[in-house]
Amino acid sequence: MAGDRKPLGLFRNLNAKIAALPMIATVLVVFIGCTLWTVVYSFTSSRSLPMLNFVGIDQYTRLFKSSRWMVSVENIAIYGCLSLVFSIVVGFILAVFMDQKIRFENTFRTIFLYPFALSFIVTGLVWQWILNPLGIEKVVRDLGFESFNLPLLTDRSLVIYAIVIAGLWQGTGLVMALMLAGLRNIDEEIWKAARVDGIPTWKTYVFVIIPMMRPVFVTTLVLIATGIVKLYDLVVAMTNGGPGISSEVPAKYVYDFMFAWANLGQGLAASTVMLTTVLIILIPWAMLEFGGRKGRAG
Repeated sequence: MAGDRKPLGLFRNLNAKIAALPMIATVLVVFIGCTLWTVVYSFTSSRSLPMLNFVGIDQYTRLFKSSRWMVSVENIAIYGCLSLVFSIVVGFILAVFMDQKIRFENTFRTIFLYPFALSFIVTGLVWQWILNPLGIEKVVRDLGFESFNLPLLTDRSLVIYAIVIAGLWQGTGLVMALMLAGLRNIDEEIWKAARVDGIPTWKTYVFVIIPMMRPVFVTTLVLIATGIVKLYDLVVAMTNGGPGISSEVPAKYVYDFMFAWANLGQGLAASTVMLTTVLIILIPWAMLEFGGRKGRAG
């Protein structure tokens, strides 16, 4: 009888399994296949077209000797750290204020969420206009502060922070909405118990509410991290990597070498390093997250 059950289990939900075949094939061919193709050709000297003339790790040696690549890595690290910290902190604080049942809540929520509806190209162009010498700087000078200077887009050491400001302006509203949804799911009895016990509000948030909102924070972290890794269009719209190479980012480096400068091998090497970095962070986190759940369930 046991042997008869296995075929039945294999053919259970057969229609659903057949319907999933195109998606599985897409994942295998497009994602896994293209990833392997990228890794293989990153070890070649391919230029405009892919060619299987292997050169070992020459592309990677050249990559890490490139000042443009090292600047892009430094910039993405600065952008990533500041975006993660400030978007989560500011988004959570805004959600806390919105959760106080304030008047015109829907209006404020729409205002905060509106930037997220814009594309990064539009956001970049808007902030390029705001931060250039004819934007805020001119307005303040016209008010009588003639010595006021705001060189965020022209100073090599400050330009990445201008990009951070634009990114936070666009993305913080989404973080606020996610946090607000998490706060609204907290049982009111928890707040009543905290007030009865005389626990200060800030301690309730830090030691009770935030731990309960862990899934929301994880989801927010994944969304922000995705935006950080693929940062490209905001930089192109605001600075195009300038002044010089001071606002270069990895995604732009990959695009320029693969399509603008016809150096396929170098672009693929850079994209492979990006993929490896993501996997180094993602795999331990996934093992800790899902392995811990299985351990607790067991």
